[in-house]
Amino acid sequence: MKRQETQPKRLRKQPKMRRMDTAVSMPRLSVPKKARQRRRRNQVRARVPMASLRQIVLSTRWISLGLLALSIYALTLIGLDENFYLTAIPVDGVVSVPATEVVQASNLAGSHVFAADPGAAAQQIMDNVEGIISAEVTLNWPNQVQISVTEDSPIAIWIEGSNQFWVTRNGRLIPARSGSLGLLMIQSEVEIPAEPTPVAAVETEDGAETAIATPITANMRFVPQDVLAGALQLKELRPNIERLFYRPGSGLSYQDGRGWRVYFGTGTDMSQKLVVYETIVEEMLAQGLTPQYVSVSNQEKPYFLAQ
Repeated sequence: MKRQETQPKRLRKQPKMRRMDTAVSMPRLSVPKKARQRRRRNQVRARVPMASLRQIVLSTRWISLGLLALSIYALTLIGLDENFYLTAIPVDGVVSVPATEVVQASNLAGSHVFAADPGAAAQQIMDNVEGIISAEVTLNWPNQVQISVTEDSPIAIWIEGSNQFWVTRNGRLIPARSGSLGLLMIQSEVEIPAEPTPVAAVETEDGAETAIATPITANMRFVPQDVLAGALQLKELRPNIERLFYRPGSGLSYQDGRGWRVYFGTGTDMSQKLVVYETIVEEMLAQGLTPQYVSVSNQEKPYFLAQ
């Protein structure tokens, strides 16, 4: 029998471990060439659309086209919007001329604010409306327009047959728009042949033609200055004179309330002519004569006819 071992086994003493600090170089990793090419292609594909998009968006041509489209859109909206059309047109300064006539002459009613020309409208008013000596047209955004006019005030009434005309300060004859206004009346005794009222054919919207009467004009456009000056002087010297008569050959005349006609001619020497006239009448009445007419057109050579 083997002898039982009662004593524990001794462990063999291990030698001491020493720590060794050594640098181990790791192998260098590299991406395969094919992988690098594939990666580069993917990056290029991702960059190209963005670069192209930025180039298109930031291109001056596309910016210009965008601005053009925006401008066309804005102009379309403005052109179709009723708020930019001239509909209400007030007129200041009119006294005898109808405001509707001024607006019609301006050609502004219903026009677009961008198409309206204030200078041309004012000129059309002065050219086409009798009695207007100045006109001013003012435009304000978006559709505000104001017309201001100045009328040429009449100083006398010129009568031809049944037609009356205003006499302006420069002697121009324009159609009378209201009553006499207390002005001196000068009746023309020039015989005018009776003519039918002139008419003009106007085509209506449905294609039919209708006849409208054209404005009546005087036999002459201006009253001679010596005639107008003499008439106003007579009115100033004799305020009771309401009506004078005019003939080219004998000038101005007046129907004396005592029953005869007196001829004064023209010019601004009416004060002396009145003195001569009154002297002649006094002498005739003192002799028991009744004048049929008296002429002092030439105050140095007056003549008369008595009965």
